[in-house]
Amino acid sequence: MNTDTKDGGGSSKARGMVLAAVQGLVLAVAVLPFTIACYVLALVSITLIPLGIGVVTTPWILTGVRALADNRRELAQRWCGIHIPSAYRPLPETANPWKRTYALLRDPATWRDVRWLQVDMTAGFVTALLPTVLVFYPLEGFALAAGLWRAVSGADGAYWYGFVPVDGQASAFGAAALGAVLLVVGHRYAVSALRLHFRLTRAVLTPSQDELAERVRVLTETRRDAVDTSAAELRRIERDLHDGAQARLVAMGMDLGTIEMLLDKDPEQAKKLLAQARQSSVDALVELRDLVRGIHPPVLAERGLGDAVRALALRLPVATEVRVDLPGRADAPVESAAYFAISEVLTNAVKHADADRIWVDLHHVAEGAGMLRISVTDNGKGGATTGAGSGLAGVERRLGTFDGVLAVSSPAGGPTMVTMEIPCVLS
Repeated sequence: MNTDTKDGGGSSKARGMVLAAVQGLVLAVAVLPFTIACYVLALVSITLIPLGIGVVTTPWILTGVRALADNRRELAQRWCGIHIPSAYRPLPETANPWKRTYALLRDPATWRDVRWLQVDMTAGFVTALLPTVLVFYPLEGFALAAGLWRAVSGADGAYWYGFVPVDGQASAFGAAALGAVLLVVGHRYAVSALRLHFRLTRAVLTPSQDELAERVRVLTETRRDAVDTSAAELRRIERDLHDGAQARLVAMGMDLGTIEMLLDKDPEQAKKLLAQARQSSVDALVELRDLVRGIHPPVLAERGLGDAVRALALRLPVATEVRVDLPGRADAPVESAAYFAISEVLTNAVKHADADRIWVDLHHVAEGAGMLRISVTDNGKGGATTGAGSGLAGVERRLGTFDGVLAVSSPAGGPTMVTMEIPCVLS
C-alpha cells in the first residue's frame, strides 16, 4: 500500500516536471516574440506622440500590452496558483485620442507594464527556459551515450555537453551521467523553477500599496453610491405606489361603497360609477405593470440585454437603430445596470438633444477580463455633460458600482456620443 502510494506520488511528480518544462518552453519560445514586439512598438509609438502619429497608435498598442500582462496574470493563477493583482485605472473609449493617450500615460500601471516587458525579455526568459533545460537537456546526454557522439564529434575536436568534452564512448557515458544528475535536479526543482518565473512577474507587476489604497477608496465610494442609489430607488417606488396605484385603488374602494348605496336609489348613477371604478382598476393595473417593468423588465430576464434594449427603442418617439453583438449573457446585476443606464441615456437624448435619430451599439470584448461596451449616439444639438445634477451623473454612479466607466463626447452643435464600459464575462 505504502509502495503504491509512493509510486503514485513519484509518477505525479514526474508528470508535473514534464508539464512545467512544456509550459516553460511555451513562455520562452512562443510568447517571447509577442513580448519583444509589444516593447518595441510601445517605445516607438510613445516616441512618435509629439509628431501626432503616436496619439493614434499608442492607445491601441498599450491596450495590447495590458492584454499581454493580463494573460500572464491568468497563466500564473492557472498554472501555479500565484495571484498577481492589477490596479489599472478605468479607461473609457472616447472620440478624443489625446485624452485617452494622456490618461494611459498618467496611469502608473502603464509604465509598470513596460518595465515588465523589459524584465520578461531577459530574466523572465531565463527563468521560463530553466525548467525546460532541466528536463529536456538530459535527453541529449543519454542520446550521446547511445551512440550520437559518433555523429557530432569529429576531427574539429570534442563535442561539449555542458562541461564534459565528448570524444569517445567513455566521455559519452560521462555526458549521460551529467544528464542523469540534471534530470534528478529537474525532477526536484522544475516546478519550482516555473514558479520562480511567475514570482518574478508578480514582483514587477504588483501595484504599490498607494495604488491599492486608492483602489480601495474608489471601491468604497462606489459602494456608498450604490447604497444611496438603492435607497433613492426604493423611495421612488414608494412614491409611485402612493401617488399612483394606491391612490387609484383607494378611490375605487370609495366608488364601490357609493355604488352599494346607490344601487336601489339611483341605478343609472351607480352604473356610471361602476364604469369609473372599472377604468380605475385598469389604470391601476397599467401603473403596477409599469412599476414592475421599471424595477426589472420581464423581457430583460427572459431574453437578455439585446432584446430588452430593442424593445426599449421601439417605444421611443425618435427613430432608433440598435446593433447588438453579444455572444452570451452577462450576470443579471450587470444586465440590469446596463439596461437602466441605456434607458437613462436614451431618455436624456429624447428630452434634451432635439435629435431625430439615435444609434445604440452593444458589443463584448473578450480581451483580458472581458468588457461590455455600449455607445449611444444621437444627431442632436450636443452640449451634454456629466456635471452634478445631470442624468448622466447618475448613470456614471450606477456604472461605478460595477467598476464601469462613462465618457461623453458632446460638442456644441452635436453629435453626442455617450460611451459606457462595464467589466464582465459572458456565459
